Amino acid sequence: VQLQASGGGLVQAGGSLRLSCAASGRTFSSYSMGWFRQAPGKEREFVAAISRSGVSTYYADSVKGRFTISRDNAKNTVYLQMNSLKPEDTAAYYCATKYYSGSYYDDNMYDYWGQGTQVTVSS
Repeated sequence: VQLQASGGGLVQAGGSLRLSCAASGRTFSSYSMGWFRQAPGKEREFVAAISRSGVSTYYADSVKGRFTISRDNAKNTVYLQMNSLKPEDTAAYYCATKYYSGSYYDDNMYDYWGQGTQVTVSS
C-alpha cells in the first residue's frame, strides 16, 4: 500500500486547511483510515479515524468540533478538513491504514503510513 498525503501549509490561527491522502495498492474500501500528527519533541498522537464504509468516525478531544474526517472510496482518498486552526495544531500530519480490528486510537493498530504533510499555524 502506498499513501500520498498532501494539503499542508502555513495558515493563520482561525484559518482552515484540507488534507488529502491518496491510497494505492490495495482495495481502498477494505481498510479503515486514520490521521495522526507529530509536533517537534512530542510523541505521535491520534487525530481522527474513519471506518471502511465511512459511517463511523472518531476524533481526539483536542480536535472534536473543529476537524472532520471523510473518505471517497471511489477516489481512494481520505480527507481531513481542519477549521478554526490553532497554533497548537502545528505538526506533521500522517495518514495511515488500519486493516485489522483493534482500537482506532492506537497507532500500533495501523499498518501502512504516508510520508506526512506539514501544517504550521501562526498566531
